[in-house]
Amino acid sequence: MKIHIRNARLVDPRQGIDAPMDLFIAAGKVVALGAAPSGFQPNRVIDAARLIACPGLIDLSARLREPGYEYKATLESELDAAAAGGTTLVCPPDTDPPLDEPGLVEMLRHRARTLNRSHVWPLGALTVGLAGERLTEMAELTEAGCVGFSQADTPVIDTQVLFRAMQYASTFGYCVWLQPQDAFLSREGVAHDGEVATRLGLAGIPVCAETVALGTILELAARTGVRLHLMRLSSAAGVEMVDRARMRGLDLTCDVGIHHLHLSDMDIGYFDAHARLDPPLRSLRDRDELRRAVAEGRIDAICSDHTPVDDDAKQLPFGEAEPGATGLELLLPLTLKWGAELGLSLSAALARVTAEPAHILGLNAGHLAVGANADLCLFDPEARFRVTREQLRSQGKNTPFLGAELKGAVRMTLVGGHTIFEARA
Repeated sequence: MKIHIRNARLVDPRQGIDAPMDLFIAAGKVVALGAAPSGFQPNRVIDAARLIACPGLIDLSARLREPGYEYKATLESELDAAAAGGTTLVCPPDTDPPLDEPGLVEMLRHRARTLNRSHVWPLGALTVGLAGERLTEMAELTEAGCVGFSQADTPVIDTQVLFRAMQYASTFGYCVWLQPQDAFLSREGVAHDGEVATRLGLAGIPVCAETVALGTILELAARTGVRLHLMRLSSAAGVEMVDRARMRGLDLTCDVGIHHLHLSDMDIGYFDAHARLDPPLRSLRDRDELRRAVAEGRIDAICSDHTPVDDDAKQLPFGEAEPGATGLELLLPLTLKWGAELGLSLSAALARVTAEPAHILGLNAGHLAVGANADLCLFDPEARFRVTREQLRSQGKNTPFLGAELKGAVRMTLVGGHTIFEARA
């Protein structure tokens, strides 16, 4: 299909474009910007007046819950949510069974292609069953389509195993994705170890749970030369350690969950289980440092950390509730809100969810240059909407932003030149 998108404001951070510009799409690719190619006859003309056209968002952490946890969410429901959020996504390996065999990865990718929604890039399990004991067959998993290897939220306690995993990954150029959180220091904790947790009588997770794990990870990475991606940093101390590691020349990138750029442990309120996250919401100082670090490029990307949880697991006392929040459909407006509050340009804010995640993945994506895949998002930056359970397409309705009014509504999402989402007029 040939598509002409006219009257759009094109914002493409990688190309440095922020200007009114028409787009022309054919055979799933961008074939021209500005002026139509000779003889171009569109099958559809989309009037994008007052809309922003940007590369499709790339979410570095979105749990799809399938296979194994279909009672929490299904592949179909979450890919519908991704389409409505203008995103394609990376999914962690913590399904049931975990993504530790090529057949499981191929099945997931086949199901995603069959649904014809967003791109799905899976992370393979670093160890068999995420048990932290035996390494997976990383070469076979890479051939099956994995873009990196992770333990999801399950740390490798045996540092000898982690050392060998990094050595192997370094030898073959694979990227290892790790969330820095010490299993013992965080054990039984449910909230940031601070005044709020003390006042509410909640078991705390200290910042050193992140920094102790981070120290081990960074030291092993320095010894092995592995390409490292740190997932969902949560503290100012953690950011400082990453800064020092980069000065030492380590090959690393990192991201932060969007909720940690807007919320702190104060938002737990009176035991609001929607604000129980992993890693936990930390202090206002930590939140403010994370916000600055992303703006300055010291944290490379923002992810939704999308974790759909069923109502029964959230409607429990705070300490017993399952951690996690839905975020696929809120990543764009919350990123715009963060950027506006820090006085960033629209291009600078969008880079953290488009060009930078593509760079981390090593993909030729996250841009709309001529010849690129026509993966793009059209959104109205001024459209306001209220976050409600009914409005969320994800099967998980668990978000601390329920009832909040946000700006930036997706009007259309295209993947490979095909319209996978279009808002009702």
